[in-house]
Amino acid sequence: MEARVRALETILTQKGLIDPQAIDAIVETYETKIGPRNGARVVAKAWAEPDFADWLRRDATEAIASLSYTGRQGEHMRAVFNDAQTHNLVVCTLCSCYPWSVLGLPPVWYKAPAYRSRAVIDPRGVLEEFGVTLSPDKKIRVWDSTAELRYLVIPERPAGTEGLDQAALADLVTRDAMIGTGLALAPEARP
Repeated sequence: MEARVRALETILTQKGLIDPQAIDAIVETYETKIGPRNGARVVAKAWAEPDFADWLRRDATEAIASLSYTGRQGEHMRAVFNDAQTHNLVVCTLCSCYPWSVLGLPPVWYKAPAYRSRAVIDPRGVLEEFGVTLSPDKKIRVWDSTAELRYLVIPERPAGTEGLDQAALADLVTRDAMIGTGLALAPEARP
């Protein structure tokens, strides 16, 4: 796939149809400014500031917008919080509705028909394939994103993070944790 992308970019560049620097700037923007780091900062703020977490529960769209994370496919948001009893999982069964402004570009598997159907039919099995094994008594709630409403999972805050600042907390939050196919990292796993 990588070789195909490079070949296509080379051909389009040679024909004068694209500017490689413009492509690099777009990719860099989605990876660092519009990517999952935005969502990780939202989660870290919710973990660190109970008032922000309450606002996020009541009106995720406004709470997230207060951090300037708005834009295409992130206009209407709802935050769902994992806790000791419930694990949340997000899917878009119809297509691939995904909050780009908070999570960046959607992963390929998120758009795949297998994930879109199996996440609803067998969420526990899908989570196990992602390496997430939950206790049998933990409820799994599946949320179906639509063009009108997209979801952000707020994972459980890992133990042993009480002394970490928001930047360090954000380092524990992965894109998959904010979709529900992963968990927040333990402090010792922090990069």
